[in-house]
Amino acid sequence: MAEAEATRAARHPAAGMKRLALALLAGAALLYAAATRWGALHPAMGYVAAFAEAAMVGAIADWFAVTALFRRPLGLPIPHTAIIPENKARIGRNLANFICDHFLATPQVLAKLRAADPALRLARWLARPAQAGQLGALAAVLLRYGLTAFDDERVRAFLARAAGAGLAQLDFSRLAGRVLEALTADGRHQALLDDLLGRTAALLDDEQLQEQLTDAIAREIKALRYVGLDQVAARLATRKIVAAVARTLGETAATPGHPLRRRFDGFMDRAAARLQADPAFIARGEQIRAELLAHPALADYLQGLWDRLRAWLDADLAREDSSLRRRVTQLAGTLGERLQADEAMRRWIDEQLLDGAPRAIDRWRERIRRYIEERVAQWDSAELTGEVERAIGRDLQFIRINGTLVGGLVGLLIHAATRALGG
Repeated sequence: MAEAEATRAARHPAAGMKRLALALLAGAALLYAAATRWGALHPAMGYVAAFAEAAMVGAIADWFAVTALFRRPLGLPIPHTAIIPENKARIGRNLANFICDHFLATPQVLAKLRAADPALRLARWLARPAQAGQLGALAAVLLRYGLTAFDDERVRAFLARAAGAGLAQLDFSRLAGRVLEALTADGRHQALLDDLLGRTAALLDDEQLQEQLTDAIAREIKALRYVGLDQVAARLATRKIVAAVARTLGETAATPGHPLRRRFDGFMDRAAARLQADPAFIARGEQIRAELLAHPALADYLQGLWDRLRAWLDADLAREDSSLRRRVTQLAGTLGERLQADEAMRRWIDEQLLDGAPRAIDRWRERIRRYIEERVAQWDSAELTGEVERAIGRDLQFIRINGTLVGGLVGLLIHAATRALGG
């Protein structure tokens, strides 16, 4: 374990700089010792000693300052040392605030979003054939992956249970009542009646149907068969029936307040009310629902439908000329071209983005802030210290080197100034 730590330390980006800073300190110490020992040999030795002494002071002071960021120098409990591990939570909070306040502030993000012109960028991206083709290929890959992933017994069983639970809670009778209410709102059911009247009138004009009515009436008039008048009477009766029905249909279609229309209104209103409130109707709806759920043919039908759909999709997506892939590509290209040509639509898209962006930014900014704080708080102190030291340790060693050299020069200047002033 100790060997592994030593190996990592030797490979540390700042390891060489640490050795250089330590070598300069050792060199300054040796130079100071030599200048002090042989100071009487030459007047310049005093300047050398002053330089070396100040260099040692600068080197040791900067070593202390750099070390105090990450750990306690020499393991001593000196106040305001081991600053990073001791203030981990505050560092995380300040880092989160800095990023969120200076990079994720709402005005800044909105300004960047406006400058980006996202709708035009999207239109140009989609209009490029290569990009549209990539989108089609991506859609095909995702769809094939989804088909493979969902083709699992566990997934099918889950979906079947979910569908069964949904159907079990479905109130058929009340649902039908609400559908009827929606259909009758604002008289929309009268349009259905008009269509029904038109289709019935067209059906009565059909010669084949009239022949069938004639034959049916002739079979019922047995007494006239023996004198050969059954077909004549049947045709006459058919014409009268068709004329009477057509006249009634025409009057109903042309008269908004026709009695048949009012009766139709009443029937629809009563049916909608009974479906939602009549216990007998509700019980019948529950019975139908139970019979559907219990019938194995329903599950078999749905399973077979899904199997056929999945087989078709899988076979289509496996081909190079997949119709689905080609369709997605065409839709993407067409959408891009239309967006490029429609400035009003692009403005609408940009407005919607700019309108919704502040809420999304505020929500996600706070989540990012909490994530950074929590992530830094979860870091092991040694891990955090090691990461920071690996990131900036080399530059910090330059502080020690500069401290040694600058300290020596300052000491030299002070000594020279002292001698110049007669000290």
